[in-house]
Amino acid sequence: MERTLHRDYYLSQKIFQLEQERIFYREWFCAGREDELARPGDYQVLDVAGESILVVRNRVGRLIAHYNVCRHRGSRLVAEGSQGSLGGTIRCPYHSWTYTLDGELRAAPFLDEDGDFTKLNLRLFPVAVESWGGFYFLGLTPGDPSGYGLRDQLGPVPERLCRYPLDQLRSGHRISYEVQANWKVVLENYNECYHCGPVHPELCRLVPAFKQRGGSELDWERGIPHREGAWTFTESGTSARRPFEGLNTDEQVRHKGELIYPNFMLSLSADHVTAYTVWPRTPAHTTIICDFLFHPSAMADPSFDPGDAVTFWDRVNRQDWAICENVQRGMDSRVFERGYYAPMENASLDIRRYVAEKLGGEDEVGERGEVRGQG
Repeated sequence: MERTLHRDYYLSQKIFQLEQERIFYREWFCAGREDELARPGDYQVLDVAGESILVVRNRVGRLIAHYNVCRHRGSRLVAEGSQGSLGGTIRCPYHSWTYTLDGELRAAPFLDEDGDFTKLNLRLFPVAVESWGGFYFLGLTPGDPSGYGLRDQLGPVPERLCRYPLDQLRSGHRISYEVQANWKVVLENYNECYHCGPVHPELCRLVPAFKQRGGSELDWERGIPHREGAWTFTESGTSARRPFEGLNTDEQVRHKGELIYPNFMLSLSADHVTAYTVWPRTPAHTTIICDFLFHPSAMADPSFDPGDAVTFWDRVNRQDWAICENVQRGMDSRVFERGYYAPMENASLDIRRYVAEKLGGEDEVGERGEVRGQG
């Protein structure tokens, strides 16, 4: 068995701050569905690891993002956590500096341009936006030479999921969870099924393979088979909804899952997809937004009811979050230093490698997780 990260990686505020700088502000951070901002002027204000980000649909229909900070005196431009329509401009509530939706300074009352003050040089601080599968991702450090394109971060995932109509799907239900656990605990838990037998009895009755040999022989690329007669993740294992068109034979009856670092998890059934965006708040607090995605043709049916999928998934989710919180509480004990990955948890080792790569290894972070050179 291999050792996990030191406990400080899950408890330390200094480590969390380093993760903010090296991971959440440099990687592509999945922030939501494009269709949430459908019309020009539609906006959302999002808290991305402590930074307030304004995302808006511009006049020509493109998603644009800015730091929610006026260039004049630093005032917040739009209320935290709000969403709605801005119309055609962004106006600061403090001194009425006004910007276009694209972030250009249009008006600064009673001020004339001169050598030290030109509107061209005072556009809003930009945030990069890229999209895939109907989801949009934010890059908080555009132009960072250590950065890379979204497709590089996604790797082989788009090809593996190419037959699922992700960009066409719409949210039929959303649940927001507040989980008192470190974001890495949540991702590690998602990436293994060693826990499925003891934690998810209902899930294992639907998918017996999850508890066989601790889930060590699961073929995620092909998909995981359900029990006989079942083909989707619902209470009954079936649904009145039809499988998505274009799926291959396996995908019509098997379940797939993807974990995309740093904050995106997908679980794919033949008739619906559950999408999780993970929002780190503190070392011991994570918000998880779960969207239940369905095809518009299914949602247009007068009898459409997402409840069979929502009820099943909500039970599984709450079982996961409860055990993650239990882990977080246990790691806070003075006797615990680090844990171990069993062989059937090898996929969870990825988080250890990922974090070590992004945080700079032993040059930046010591064996016990202390941040060197920061007191």
